[in-house]
Amino acid sequence: MSKPTRIYLVRHGQVAGFEERRYNGQTDVPLTEQGIKQYHALKERLQDKQISACYSSDLSRCRIGAELVCQQFGIVPKLHSELRELSVGIWEGLGWKEIQERWPAQWQARLQDLVNYRVKDGENLLDLEKRVMPLVRSIVQQHQGEELLLVAHGGVNRLILLSAIGAPLSCMFNLEQDFGCLNIIDYLPGGSRATVRLVNG
Repeated sequence: MSKPTRIYLVRHGQVAGFEERRYNGQTDVPLTEQGIKQYHALKERLQDKQISACYSSDLSRCRIGAELVCQQFGIVPKLHSELRELSVGIWEGLGWKEIQERWPAQWQARLQDLVNYRVKDGENLLDLEKRVMPLVRSIVQQHQGEELLLVAHGGVNRLILLSAIGAPLSCMFNLEQDFGCLNIIDYLPGGSRATVRLVNG
C-alpha cells in the first residue's frame, strides 16, 4: 500500500501583543522571545523526521520559524501569500474590547454567522477556504508519499483541520491552536481522504 502524504502543520510562535486578545490578521506583527523559543522546541521535536519540503505563509511570524526549523533539513521554505491569516479588514490590529465598543452590532453579527459575515474590507471563512484549500490540495498532489512542513496561522490551520475531518466551517472555533502548536495530518494516496493524527500538540 502506498504511503500517505504527511503534513506537519504548525501555528506560528507567540507574537507581540499576545497579552490582549486581538485580530492581527495579515498585519506583520513580530515574534516575541518566547515565540522564537517555541520554534526551537519544534525544531528539536521534528529533527528525526524525513521532511522533504516546507510551505509557509509569507508573513514574518511564520517565515522566520519555517526557516529556523528547516535549516536541519537543508530546505528553503516556499512562501505563499495564500497561507496568510484571514483578513479582518478594518478590524486588523485591534483588540477585541475596542472592536466590541466601536462596532457592537457588527461584532454580534459576526458571532451569529462566522462563516458568511465579512468585516468591511476583509474576508469571510468562505473566502479563506477558496484561498487556502486549492493550494493545500496542490501541495499534497505534488508530494505524494512524502513528509512536509506547513507553517501558518490559527485560522488557516483550523480550516485545514476541518477540511481533513470533513467538518463544517461553522466549527472553526471548536478547535484550539496555541502559539507554536503542532498538528499532524496524513493524506491517503490521491489526497481525497485524510486522517488527523494530532491536534494542537
